[in-house]
Amino acid sequence: MKDIMRIKCLLSADIEMLLNQQIKKEAHSSAMYLAMASWCNQNGFDYSSDYFFKQSGEEREHQLKLFKYVLDMGGRAISPDVNGIKQEYTTFREVFEDALDAEVAITQSFKNIAAACMKEQDFVTFEFLNWFMKEQREEEYKARRALELFEVIGEEGTGRWEIDKHVNKIKYDSETAGA
Repeated sequence: MKDIMRIKCLLSADIEMLLNQQIKKEAHSSAMYLAMASWCNQNGFDYSSDYFFKQSGEEREHQLKLFKYVLDMGGRAISPDVNGIKQEYTTFREVFEDALDAEVAITQSFKNIAAACMKEQDFVTFEFLNWFMKEQREEEYKARRALELFEVIGEEGTGRWEIDKHVNKIKYDSETAGA
């Protein structure tokens, strides 16, 4: 049986490269959230551990969605090596600060890819990226709200326990966002 050859990739080399870099960033985010889940679990923050396990799964889904898109467009998707994952945190708050910083960086990365798509008039990929841009709005919102719990509740006394208890309750309503 003869192998099916891909005749033409619908992605430019630059866009394919940027998408593969994003695949790696999503894999890194997934691994980072697993490390955060582990740290929270080891330190008695069970709700936050569950929250980060869920976040890890979402990042993995994003990675796979990008991976499949590159393949569907006739490109070569690259399975990334992931290393350099931070395993230890000094404080409970630091975990959430790092999570917000990571989400902001991911949003900026998607903006950069979208800008490259517009420059190359790759409207198909640009449209594909819109789903991720909406998703990032939600991810940043949840990360910001989680970090704001430290200010609202405070960490004194049972504060960290209360923060942990409220993390999983943060919801983003896309219907009323920006309304």
